[in-house]
Amino acid sequence: MNRKLFFLVLLILTAISLKAQETQFTHADTLRGSITPERAWWDVMRYDISVTPDFDKKYTSGFNNITYKVVQQDHPNVMQIDLQQPLVIDSIIYDKKQSLSFSREGDVYFVKTEPQNIEYEHEVKIYFSGKPHEAIRAPWDGGWTFTKDEKGRPWMTVTCQGLGASIWYPNKDHQSDEPDRGASLTIRVPKELMAVANGRMLDKTKHKDGTISYKWGVENPISNYTIIPYIGHYKNFSEVYTGIKGDLDLNYWVLDYNVEKAKDYMPTEVHNLLDAFEYWFGPYPFYEDGYKLVETEHTGMEHQSNVSYGNWYAGGYRGRDLSGTGLGLTWDFIIIHESGHEWFGNNITTNDLADMYIHESFTNYSETLFLDYVYGEEAANDYNYGTRGGIKNDKPIIPDYGVNAQGSGDMYPKGGNMLHSIRHSIDNDKLFKNILTGLNMTFHNKTVDGLEVQEYISDKSGYDYSKVFEQYLTTTKIPKLQLYVDASNSKMFYRYTNIVDGFNLPLVLKGDEEKIKIIPSSDWQSVAIQHKNQYLFTPWRIEHMYYVDVELLDNRDDSK
Repeated sequence: MNRKLFFLVLLILTAISLKAQETQFTHADTLRGSITPERAWWDVMRYDISVTPDFDKKYTSGFNNITYKVVQQDHPNVMQIDLQQPLVIDSIIYDKKQSLSFSREGDVYFVKTEPQNIEYEHEVKIYFSGKPHEAIRAPWDGGWTFTKDEKGRPWMTVTCQGLGASIWYPNKDHQSDEPDRGASLTIRVPKELMAVANGRMLDKTKHKDGTISYKWGVENPISNYTIIPYIGHYKNFSEVYTGIKGDLDLNYWVLDYNVEKAKDYMPTEVHNLLDAFEYWFGPYPFYEDGYKLVETEHTGMEHQSNVSYGNWYAGGYRGRDLSGTGLGLTWDFIIIHESGHEWFGNNITTNDLADMYIHESFTNYSETLFLDYVYGEEAANDYNYGTRGGIKNDKPIIPDYGVNAQGSGDMYPKGGNMLHSIRHSIDNDKLFKNILTGLNMTFHNKTVDGLEVQEYISDKSGYDYSKVFEQYLTTTKIPKLQLYVDASNSKMFYRYTNIVDGFNLPLVLKGDEEKIKIIPSSDWQSVAIQHKNQYLFTPWRIEHMYYVDVELLDNRDDSK
């Protein structure tokens, strides 16, 4: 074998090996990401969690009392409980009286249970302890954060999206199963500290050892990864917002030295977001539990009725405009984006992590819709177009299902541009708004598959967008729209290239008075034009409304 051939073969084998490594998953991935037989037979009704963190030792202990319903008559007498190392389960009590035995496989515990009949409810109280995983770069890397505020005092919280709530407490760690009747979180801390969590404060108990337990709870179903404690020198101020469903309690928990700054800043931003999002998406989903902003060291996360905020009381993303247009500096990115998840992510939650674009693409697009509400369509188009600078097209947005896999970060800007394209192709904002509000009504407090949302949009819009979703979510190819004008300047020829078979995104090209609608395919088509409306085919006009690359040709090119 000559040297050139040898190196060519080596290159091919290396590429194949790398590809295999990219798609190789372990048994642990399957246990974490799929509905195993040990998960399928029971449905979580409620979590009642208690935790005592030790700041100096970076140690936690507590329990989770899980109320569940048996949903299969024939099932293994084994329950899968997830808790990630180095935390350990100390003991498990069944129905307040019986101790259960268990074994561990990595981060999964298999709990031996008694035979149980369908439709009956039971409880398991799971005690745990240990030094938990610490977040290195919260919120992108999950775990506990043990840090200090500007005055050198303890400040603690948790982030765990993607990594999983089992990083800090035992639970059924799969997005598809939310506790139907809500959850509570009790946090025991030294008396000089305040502990805040989701929903409303239900109880405050002083203990003889100088600690205080704060119990918080939500009535609504809740994703396990959004149940989060915040511990620090917090002070509270509150107000009432009158929204679509009536009075909504707004609470702000900030570090004691930031109270006046927060009072001058937060309410205006929150009122603006609620005005815009209740217009586009319908009522805030959790009036019963209220809305809350809690100051954190990290940038922020969409914890349900308990949104974390660390954007330094500044416009943009800590003073940066992710769109590069200047428009992103006119509003607080974290307050808008993370609160947008209350509708897409917390209200509508995906069954599988692979469909996280339902959370992130729609919430990314909420930024554009917020700008549209405040500044109008032109500003929204500019902002959305500007976010394309963050698109990498490195890998598909939808990865493998059933293995707790996450797709490309393009689910944020590319997903938002996909929805912007669909909106313009519908060309009816009243209908588009009805689709968004309808999604939040139809799937209120539900977990869904991404395909359900896709089909809902196609059904309500009256157009099959399945190939559009396939193009943008499962490939890295940017559709190319090729255009050329015939010799008489009376016809515009057009077609798509670089597309999946059947890609059929309609294009509505609008001017001040003129409008032309075309539905390109992979075949050449034409539309009659006049000199006065040729400007509708200007590339920048099309590209600002649709995520396509426009190529002007001098004449027809029949190559694919």
